[in-house]
Amino acid sequence: MSVKAMMATILQGQMTLRGVNSLSPSDYEQIVELLIERLRELELSLAARELTDKHEPQ
Repeated sequence: MSVKAMMATILQGQMTLRGVNSLSPSDYEQIVELLIERLRELELSLAARELTDKHEPQ
């Protein structure tokens, strides 16, 4: 089982515990894909900011 599939399964379980039963397995997979994409973007943004901060004169 891939990490994305495991994350989707965990998400589905957590949502079910909170009373959300209307989403399909593919919905959970899409949500996980979106979360991973946003985390990558955040990571790149933070890395760019760190590089910029290091190169600014003090």
